[in-house]
Amino acid sequence: MPADAPRILALNPGSTSTAIALFAGPTQLFAEKLRHPDEGMAAFSGRPMLAQLDFRMAALEEALERHDVDARSLDAAVGRGGLLRPLPGGTYRVNAAMLEDLAAARRGDHASNLGAFMASRVAERAGCEAFIVDPVSVDEWPPVARISGLDGLERQCLSHALNTKAVAKRFAASQGRKYEELRLIVAHLGSGTSISAHEGGRMVEVSNPREEGPFSVERAGSLPVMVLVDWCLSCGLSRADIERRLFREGGLFSYLGTRDLAEAERRAREGDERAALVLGAMHYQIAKEIGAMAAVLAGRVDAILLTGGMAHSLDLVDAVRARVGWIAPVHVYPGEDELRALAEGALRVLRGEEPARDYGT
Repeated sequence: MPADAPRILALNPGSTSTAIALFAGPTQLFAEKLRHPDEGMAAFSGRPMLAQLDFRMAALEEALERHDVDARSLDAAVGRGGLLRPLPGGTYRVNAAMLEDLAAARRGDHASNLGAFMASRVAERAGCEAFIVDPVSVDEWPPVARISGLDGLERQCLSHALNTKAVAKRFAASQGRKYEELRLIVAHLGSGTSISAHEGGRMVEVSNPREEGPFSVERAGSLPVMVLVDWCLSCGLSRADIERRLFREGGLFSYLGTRDLAEAERRAREGDERAALVLGAMHYQIAKEIGAMAAVLAGRVDAILLTGGMAHSLDLVDAVRARVGWIAPVHVYPGEDELRALAEGALRVLRGEEPARDYGT
């Protein structure tokens, strides 16, 4: 590792934890998940996410002291990007306009909204720059992709852009090619599933995991519209209850009562016919969406990349490959190493490999 390798602190706030990692260039020096106990988080129940900032920063400062990290040694702090306005992919400097939009939570109040604030706080102490990379609101769609089929209801582009873009760029590097030169399909398979088409360095289509595409371990994915309308009108549930059913209690959980893919696969192997059917349906829907993305790319696909937590499943990978391997070679990048993806985005800017973008301009 070169002595002058840039030191980058990556921060990924989640609902009940904050994942952190320190990098020297591309080398990870340490990583830790700071778990926030229920008794501490209870104080913020019903309050805006931003109310947690000081609480999480205190936990972060304790961790940095424990790992003997002097903030003044950092060259950059990079946080998970939150629910911002639609924007092109890339690495963005944290600025006042970004923080204002995140504080207002116009597109939703989510733990990821804290990433830019935490990076900004660290950068102030360190005297370095603060960044975010490829937030969930990355939107590079052409106009034709926005039409839904009902005037006034435009499709919304939200996805696992951070991991998706990072995996696409890692694959390109492994092939000695530039990301911009390749035509790729990337399937992020996790608690939510987003499947995307990439062309010319842009994510030109993606299934929004909140409302489209295959079901996952806990999200319902695309649903039959009229059946859904009848259910919503007759179920007597509040909007919050309906959202919970669709996004936390849908998918695999709604059929089998578990969010554990390995548990569902074990049950299928032991003869549980319902488990086998539901898993087969999930594999089928993933492959069907990959096929749709191949159509977006006019059938000219250099590779299909499977990533996310469910890509650890050999059963799933084999089943999907059997259905889509004729389209293009299938490569597997299991897991979602978001801290590394954040650090890689900051490193590209620090090395002058790509320019930092300015939010709101």
